[in-house]
Amino acid sequence: MSFSKINPKKTKSWLKLKEHYKQVSTIHLSEMFAADKNRSSNFSVGFDDFFVDFSKQRWTRETQQLFISLANELDLKNSIRNYFRENEFNFTEKRAVLHTALRSKEESVLLNGKNIIREVRDVKAKIKCFTNSVISGEYKGANGKKITDIVNIGIGGSDLGPKLVCNALKHYQNHLNIHFVSNIDGDHLYEVLSVLPPETTLFIIVSKSFTTAETIKNATSIKKWFVKNLEGEAFQRHFVAVTTNIEQAEEFGIERDNIFPMWDWVGGRFSLWSAVGLSIALSIGFNQYEELLSGAQIADKHFKEASLEENLPVLMAFLTIWHVNFFKADQEAVIPYSQYLEDLVPYLQQSFMESNGKNVDRNGEKINYHTCPTIFGGVGCNAQHAFMQLFHQGKHLIPTDFIGFCNPLKANKEHHNVLMANLFAQTEALAFGTYGKNIDNSFKIFNGNQPSTTILIKKLTPSSLGKLLAIYEHKIFVEGILWNINSYDQFGVELGKELSRGIIEKINENNEKQRESLLLNFYKN
Repeated sequence: MSFSKINPKKTKSWLKLKEHYKQVSTIHLSEMFAADKNRSSNFSVGFDDFFVDFSKQRWTRETQQLFISLANELDLKNSIRNYFRENEFNFTEKRAVLHTALRSKEESVLLNGKNIIREVRDVKAKIKCFTNSVISGEYKGANGKKITDIVNIGIGGSDLGPKLVCNALKHYQNHLNIHFVSNIDGDHLYEVLSVLPPETTLFIIVSKSFTTAETIKNATSIKKWFVKNLEGEAFQRHFVAVTTNIEQAEEFGIERDNIFPMWDWVGGRFSLWSAVGLSIALSIGFNQYEELLSGAQIADKHFKEASLEENLPVLMAFLTIWHVNFFKADQEAVIPYSQYLEDLVPYLQQSFMESNGKNVDRNGEKINYHTCPTIFGGVGCNAQHAFMQLFHQGKHLIPTDFIGFCNPLKANKEHHNVLMANLFAQTEALAFGTYGKNIDNSFKIFNGNQPSTTILIKKLTPSSLGKLLAIYEHKIFVEGILWNINSYDQFGVELGKELSRGIIEKINENNEKQRESLLLNFYKN
C-alpha cells in the first residue's frame, strides 16, 4: 500500500492542534513579531533561487511541530517516497500517479516491471526533432510555406498548463505565434480562425482519450474550416495529436508519425510535462522546454530530500490545513506580481480544486471536515484595485500567497521597484493594519492579522517557473495525504457532461424558431 487510510481528526496530533488553536488564534501577528525580534528569519526558508517568508502566518514553532507530529502519524514521509516510484495513489481508477517521471533524472522508474523512463525519453526525442524542424522552417505546410502559427486545441489540463507556461515565458518566445482554443464557444473559435492563415498554421489536438467532447467538437469544426480552404492531403500536414488513443486519432485522419503518445499514469492537470507541452516546446524551443522540466526536477529533489521543517510544499500544505480546518477559512488567494503570470490562478484553480475538492475519504466514507478551499486571485497591482478591499477591511479570513521576482525581465527597473514596493506594502498592511495605533476615524481602521506567505524568486525563467509549478503540485499531494482523500480522480466533472448530452439532443431536434423558446424553458426548469 502506498498510503495510510487514517481519518486525521482521529489522531492524537489533531486533538492537540485543536487545543493549540484556542491559544494561538487570539494572538495578533503584531504581538508575535514583538515577542520574536528574529521572526522574519526564523520563519523563512531558502531553496535554490527561492526565498519563502512564512513569518506573517498566524502560527508558532509549536504549531509547526504539532503538524510534523500529525504528518508522522499519517506516515507522510513514506507516502512521499512512494510518490516517485510505482504506486497506487489513484486507486479508484486503478492508475499510478507518476507525472514526476516525466522530468526525472533517474535511469529507471518501474511500473509493472517496465522501465517507463525509456518511453518518456523516446517521446522527448520525438518532440525535440519535431519542434526543431518546425522552428527552423525545415518542416513546411502543404504549400511549401514555413509554419507561422500554432493552435493548441484542448481543454482543462490540455489547455491550462500549456497556456500558462507559453504566456508566462513570452519573454523567451521565438517567432511562432501561439493560439489556444478550449471553450466550446463558437464565437471565440470564429475569432481565432478569422486571423489564421491556413497554409502556414499547425494545429495540435490535445486529448488524453481523444473523446473529450469540447475538444473533438472544436477539432472537427476546425478540420471542416481547414479542408474548405486547403483541399487534398493538406490536412495531414497541418494537424498533429497528443493522446493515449492512437487508433481514434488515426481515424480522425492524423498520420501515426504525427501522433505524440501520453500515458494513463499522467493525470490531465499534471500533464504539461508530457507531450501535452508540445506547444510550449514550439513556443520557446526545446532547450528552454528542457530547462522548465529541469527546474521542476530540482523541486522534486527538494520535496524528496528536505526535512519536514524545511520542506516548502509540506509547510505550505500545513498552512492550508491550519486555515481550513482550524480557522475555518474557506478561501485562499494567490497574487503574482508579474503580468506574465496572469494565467497562474486559473491553472491552480483546476490543479487544487479538481484534485482536493472531495467529500469521501480513501476508505470510501463521507468525511466530516472540509478539504480544499476556493482558490482565487489576480495579478498585482491590479488585484489591489479589484478585490483587496475585502482583505483589508472585510470580515473574511483569506490566507494569501504573494509571488514576486527580484529582477525584471526587461530593463525598466524603475517600474519593477514600484511593483515590488506594492507587494511588500500589501503584506505589511494585511499583517499589521493599524493595530496599536490611535485612529479617530473608524472608517480608516485596518484590523490586520490577515495571514500571508511571500514567495520571492530571483528571476522568472523557464527553470524557476518549473520549480514554482512543481512546488504547488507537491502541496496538492501533501494536502491529499493529510486529508486522507484521493487527489487524482475527478468524478465530479462527469455528471454535468452526461446531462449535457441529453440536452444537446433535445436542442438539435428543434428548428431555429423553436430553439430560443426551448433554451428559455431549460433555464426556467
